[in-house]
Amino acid sequence: MTPKVILLFSGKRKCGKDFLTDHLKTRFGDECEIIKISQPIKSHWAKEKSLNLDELLSDGDYKEQYRLDMIKWSDEMREHDYGCFCKAACQNATDKPIWIVSDIRRQTDIQWFKENYGHLIKTIRLIADEETRKERGFKFKSGVDDVVSECGLDDYSEWDLIIDNGKNRKTLDKQLSSIMALINSL
Repeated sequence: MTPKVILLFSGKRKCGKDFLTDHLKTRFGDECEIIKISQPIKSHWAKEKSLNLDELLSDGDYKEQYRLDMIKWSDEMREHDYGCFCKAACQNATDKPIWIVSDIRRQTDIQWFKENYGHLIKTIRLIADEETRKERGFKFKSGVDDVVSECGLDDYSEWDLIIDNGKNRKTLDKQLSSIMALINSL
């Protein structure tokens, strides 16, 4: 079964993507599934290096130890097939009417979803000021925060919705309502 809508979320580290998408999933309940493009990357890395997959998938310090190497390896894989991780992540998705892809990072990610799902796609960019991100634990890391995996969508301008999740953010309920309105516009 093809979903009725696919929400593609993008944003810098510590802007609140997981927080917002987890609350969105709670609101939708059994109607949706969260898909992570990073899941197949981290699954491979965990198997190859005998690492804890749950820790790699979490928002903790554990994955930060391996982030740079995972980025380099995934970039090499994308050179052969830019959609390889999007495809792998979607192959494991369940039959739900709403897919929430919580970690779009590159224009080629959006391209792959548009090529494969067309009009079902809605793109959402979360932004947060650096001060707020630092309060959430962000620390700039060269080779991580200044490469395509963090900056690849900085110049992308075709967002269906932009949500400020920084110090000027609206309430969580208003943020979720703006996403609901976007879905209802289909």
